[in-house]
Amino acid sequence: MAIEVILMADVKDLGTEGQVVRVTEGFARNYLVPNKLGAPVTEATRRRLAKLQQQREAVRKEAAEKARAYAATLEKGSYTISVKVGEGEKLFGSVTAADIHKVMQGQGFEVDKHAVQLDEPIRELGVYEVKVKLHADVNAVIKVWIVQE
Repeated sequence: MAIEVILMADVKDLGTEGQVVRVTEGFARNYLVPNKLGAPVTEATRRRLAKLQQQREAVRKEAAEKARAYAATLEKGSYTISVKVGEGEKLFGSVTAADIHKVMQGQGFEVDKHAVQLDEPIRELGVYEVKVKLHADVNAVIKVWIVQE
């Protein structure tokens, strides 16, 4: 017998938070409800879900504001990488996102190593704009100078 359950969190292959889904009674009773992933559809459950969503939205907005402030700080920084070059000012090897991450850490900026996003490794001298993803809604664009050692 199937019952309706309101999802309190995203459940893979079932639905997203706030969605009302029909599931078997056993699945709801033995998995969704004990793990706080779902609850029977009632007015109280809907109010609880709305309150939970408001709290999550407030936390997300606060995190986004902090990320915007940190992005402004990152964008003011100067990031220079010295590399060995050969004939025609071609680099020996290339400059990767990991190299840029190390330079940022050396200057006291803490970001996730996967936050530095390069389409492809840098293979020539020059000034490059590199995107750093700080939050789902916030990206910083930093300038990286690749100079001869």
